[in-house]
Amino acid sequence: MSGHNKWSTIKHRKGRQDAKRGRIFTKIIKEITVAARLGGGDPAGNPRLRHAVDEARGVNMPRENIERAIKKGTGELEGVTYEELLYEGVGPGGTLILVEVVTDNRNRTAAEMRQLFDKNGGALGQGGSAGWAFEQKGIVRVPEDAGTEEQLFEIAVGAGAEDLALDDDRWVVTTARADMDTVRDAIEKAGVKILECKLERIPKTPKEIGGKEGRKNISILDLIDDHDDVQNVFTDFTPSADLLAELDA
Repeated sequence: MSGHNKWSTIKHRKGRQDAKRGRIFTKIIKEITVAARLGGGDPAGNPRLRHAVDEARGVNMPRENIERAIKKGTGELEGVTYEELLYEGVGPGGTLILVEVVTDNRNRTAAEMRQLFDKNGGALGQGGSAGWAFEQKGIVRVPEDAGTEEQLFEIAVGAGAEDLALDDDRWVVTTARADMDTVRDAIEKAGVKILECKLERIPKTPKEIGGKEGRKNISILDLIDDHDDVQNVFTDFTPSADLLAELDA
């Protein structure tokens, strides 16, 4: 499970990916709006917007929803002003957690984040208290049956990827932040279906935890991830083999 976000793996094992359609739509619409505000409304010239639009299409979001979100971001339509924030905290057993949010009310979100951590065996920290333990990487996920390891390695690493690893039923391609779009384009050009492409915060030294502490970590991560303002959750927590077996049971 090296080279990617462990929480993504846990969610995938639990079958939580895209479980709540309305929640997923809201999350993507916020990302489209922010991306358009920061980089303009043309996906061809705005990689972040392009990824968000691709993600929207991947969950069958209506085109008019996508266009409306872009126009709100560029100011062509009136809309809510969103702000991007990063919260850093400690989970049960000393795990480190990063939470990326997009909110229209930072005071409300901060209070709710603090409450989530405090009530579930964690503690919200100051800026820099957890971020030092992570590095940002480009992550591209493709289906296991997209090709053999040798075929995918040649495509991905040949385009500048750093690593290729099988994670459950998905190949995970890891790239430097600056190389993500180049690698993604090469994979697409080769006719390989892309399940997901995004920047993720990867822990430098994962902490493997099982038993009661491991279950507590999954519980707090679940609760944080379900918050309406949360876009992404990253952690250095890695479930033990026994805990993974529990999730599969």
